[in-house]
Amino acid sequence: MDKIKIGIVGLGWVSQGHMHAFNEHPEVEVTAVCSRRKWEREALEAQYGAGVRLYQDYAEMLHDPEVDVVDICSEHRLHVDQAILAAEHGKHVMIEKPISLDYADLKRLHAVMEKSGVKSTVYFELRFIPHFNLIQSLLKQGMLGELHYLEVDYYHGIGPWYGQFAWNVKKSEGGSSLLTAGIHALDALLYFKGSEVEEVQAYSVKSKADVFQEYEYDTTSIALIRFKDGSVGKCASCIDARQPYLFNIHLLGSEGSVWNNKVSSTRLEGVTPGAWIDIPTMQAESGNVLAHPYSPQIDHFVQCLKEGRDSSINFATAYTTHQVAFAIEKSLAEGRAVKMAEM
Repeated sequence: MDKIKIGIVGLGWVSQGHMHAFNEHPEVEVTAVCSRRKWEREALEAQYGAGVRLYQDYAEMLHDPEVDVVDICSEHRLHVDQAILAAEHGKHVMIEKPISLDYADLKRLHAVMEKSGVKSTVYFELRFIPHFNLIQSLLKQGMLGELHYLEVDYYHGIGPWYGQFAWNVKKSEGGSSLLTAGIHALDALLYFKGSEVEEVQAYSVKSKADVFQEYEYDTTSIALIRFKDGSVGKCASCIDARQPYLFNIHLLGSEGSVWNNKVSSTRLEGVTPGAWIDIPTMQAESGNVLAHPYSPQIDHFVQCLKEGRDSSINFATAYTTHQVAFAIEKSLAEGRAVKMAEM
């Protein structure tokens, strides 16, 4: 395979973050973009590359033989239908989170993806940051023993000062605190635990601050998660935080714990008992998508395409995270615990 040729749909803020990664990869070329907006040729090429073709009809872009992969960066509500069309046209897909705002639509896409045979990746890019690599290394080496309690929390203030605020406040566009933002934390919790969920119970609340009153849904939710092996977890999603951005990780195991960049383990000799060890690593530190680590995930996906295999964070893997998210949404809507067997 020669260069991987990318077609981007949705030319907003997140596509700019992806472009930085595409431009850094010598085996990737953005050949086409699709947008409802009218663009001056000079501005379009300055952002997406010389000679890039502009489509205003998505279906037309999918017929372009110079597009191997569709990068879906559009509004949340469009992701499912656009991914279905891409898969039906034999295009590999890269999908921004959340994949869907509706569980029925998610299952509809699942059926298409299973039949299509196309390769995929979903942007849970935090799985590729050094901090997550560190935690996985500790788990594999048994430094934490068996995990019995996990906390992964997302704290961010997405108010009028934030670019996505105008559409994010709408239930039909943002979906919920968890779907629009905190799903990164939920995915991390499931990634670290690596076992099946049995049941979820969730609660939510809305900030009293005037700046968050335009939201059509509760701006903070908390989910309690019970795994089939009996271990438990907690995932908070807060988009009304009046504080600096924080992606909080606290994992407790039979032999040790991780609390963000601090580690304590009984399996480390010569360390003061019960003391935390500060480990220098790159954590998730910003909600600014231009600072997100897309490059390692895109590098991984390109390599997978070259080798004819699927991504480690493909649609099927991300589907599991979203399925748990929709169980949490069901718990919030119905005010009760929800078993995954119901989904």
